[in-house]
Amino acid sequence: MKKPVQAHQWALIVTGMVLVILLLIIPLALIFSLVIKGGWELLLANLQEDFMLHAIGLTLFVTVLTVPLNMLFGIALAWCVTHFDFRGRRVLTTLIDIPFAVSPVVAGLCYLVVYGVESVVGRWLSTQGVQLMFAWPGILLVTIFVTSPYVARILIPVMQAQGSDEEVAALSLGATGWQIFSRVTLPNIKWALLYGVVLTNARAIGEFGAVSVVSGTIMNQTLTLALLVEQLNNDYKTAAAFTAAALLACMAMLTVFMKNFLEWRLRVATRREAL
Repeated sequence: MKKPVQAHQWALIVTGMVLVILLLIIPLALIFSLVIKGGWELLLANLQEDFMLHAIGLTLFVTVLTVPLNMLFGIALAWCVTHFDFRGRRVLTTLIDIPFAVSPVVAGLCYLVVYGVESVVGRWLSTQGVQLMFAWPGILLVTIFVTSPYVARILIPVMQAQGSDEEVAALSLGATGWQIFSRVTLPNIKWALLYGVVLTNARAIGEFGAVSVVSGTIMNQTLTLALLVEQLNNDYKTAAAFTAAALLACMAMLTVFMKNFLEWRLRVATRREAL
């Protein structure tokens, strides 16, 4: 039997709702209202601008490359940490959190120092005709760095909780490594994996700090949607800036809905396993 909500609990609930309205709902509503205020013709015109289409394409391109790479990295790392006991295991699990602890701006600066044209590596790459910084490869590198922990950090506790009894049983029955992963491990972690993918996707789309350092903010070349919002706002192109911001907000809300759905599926799967 559920206990009735006390007065102080109602006060906390109301306070939380007020903060959500003030800090989240009102700013989002303001963005969309300002976009619609200019009229649909202006909205469509801004969406068809070359800089907008290029920023959307670059953002999606970097995200499409980042998500599967970090998915594979996260699965491999979580597998190693949860299935093998080796010297340096705790150090490895600590290193996973570095992108969480390091400021994205600092991370971008580190990549710029290591791979920029003034470094030894950068000069060698330049002689080979390869440009990482102030080009899309640099944006991809820093985006992979800042999003690298998400999949692994979600899979590790899930794999630890499930154990390896089913995989050992499959191995004893003669299953190959790929068969064990595809038929035993992957079905058990699929919802947690998708949850990590959604979080990685959200961070990759909205990353600003690290990307701003290594991109050079070159119009129609290295501006992602997040960078384009600031650039247009600095150029006093308010309508176009709010259009780009609205696109990012739509992507964020879609990610939130997917995240909540996957959290629900993950809870259902956990309950079924417990039974």
